[in-house]
Formats: sequence, structure tokens, C-alpha cells
Amino acid sequence: MAKKILVVEDEKNIARFIELELTHEQFDVTIAYDGRAGLDLAMTESFDVLLLDVMLPDLNGIEVCRRVRKTSDIPILLLTARDTVTDRVAGLDAGADDYIVKPFAIEELLARIRAVLRRTSAEEKNLTSFKEIAVDEAAFQAYVEEEPLQLTKTEFDLLLLLVKNQNLVCTREQILTAVWGYDSEVETNVIDVYIRHLRAKLPDHLSHYIETVRGVGYVMRS
Repeated sequence: MAKKILVVEDEKNIARFIELELTHEQFDVTIAYDGRAGLDLAMTESFDVLLLDVMLPDLNGIEVCRRVRKTSDIPILLLTARDTVTDRVAGLDAGADDYIVKPFAIEELLARIRAVLRRTSAEEKNLTSFKEIAVDEAAFQAYVEEEPLQLTKTEFDLLLLLVKNQNLVCTREQILTAVWGYDSEVETNVIDVYIRHLRAKLPDHLSHYIETVRGVGYVMRS
């Protein structure tokens, strides 16, 4: 079944362009041209993603986002011509999942939509995710863009630890305890070996997200 996307955009040329591109990608698209109409649709109908312009007549996108988020966990992407830190923080604080700055390439917009849909799918399946990586702890399987990764048990445990603690530095001691056990006699340099193995098994555009924090440990950082 096609994923349903609500696009709230007051510039009709942009709205039509987005509609045509998303329809071509097999999405079911509904358009609203002002904040009030967009809010009404978002609150009364079921959608998989909400694309929301910030500068809208009747009700601005930040307020629409805030009101929708009170009752719905639908993924919300803000479309904005402003890229200051203050603007981004306001959108994220209102409950947006992501934002994209105008003018944007349609390929980037499609990639952002696919990313939030993957995160939603991972949450529904009780997966732990980081960007295109999803880890199913119960099934002992990790995926990149839904393709299974061939990992050893140690590599899997290491990836799971980093993804669960994304953006938090894991010290060498924490890694040793979590992956090898608190009473393990494994030397800490073994961690470096397995990090290299793990990076080698991830696509190039994802491997660099595993950062080395010299003298401390490692972190999966976005």
C-alpha cells in the first residue's frame, strides 16, 4: 500500500512540483495551502508523513507542528527558507523530526522521507536504529537499508552497544564490560581490531559515523 504524505505548502508551484515528484515515487499525496487547512487534515485523516512549510498563512508551520505533536507521533519534516540555529531549534522543540532548507534537491527530500519512514518502521518493529542502520536485538540481526549485515556475535554486540548509545561516548571499560563481560581478560586493543572489522562491514557513507575519541573510547555520532 502506498505511503500517504500530507504536504502543507502555500506556494502552489512548489506544492505542485513536490506532488508530481512524490507521486512519481508511488506516494499518495494530499496538498493543503495554508496552516489551518493543513492542521485540520492532519488531525482528521491518517498520514504516514507530514511535509510542513514554516511560513504559512493563517497558522505558521511551527504552530501546526506543535498542535499535531500533542496528539500524533506522525513523522514531521519542516520545509524552511531559514537556516539559523534559532529557527532549527524552534522547529525541533515544536516536535519536528527533521528539516530541509529551501531551495532543496528533490533527491534530498526523498532521502529524508525514506529515512523517517525507516525510523518509524524500526520503532514499530521494536528495532534500535541509527540513520540507515537498524538492529533487531531479539533476532540477532542488523540491517543497512533493510539489507542484512553479516556480523559475528562480537561485531553485532559492539554495533548494538554503539547504536543504543548513539551520540554518547562509550569508554573502553564500558565496551569491554558490555561486549566481552566484566571478568574478561581481553586487552583493550582488541576493541580497536573489532571496530576496524565493523567499519569495514558498513558502507563507506556510514562507517565514518563511528568516531574514535582518543584516550577514551568510541561513539556513534550523527
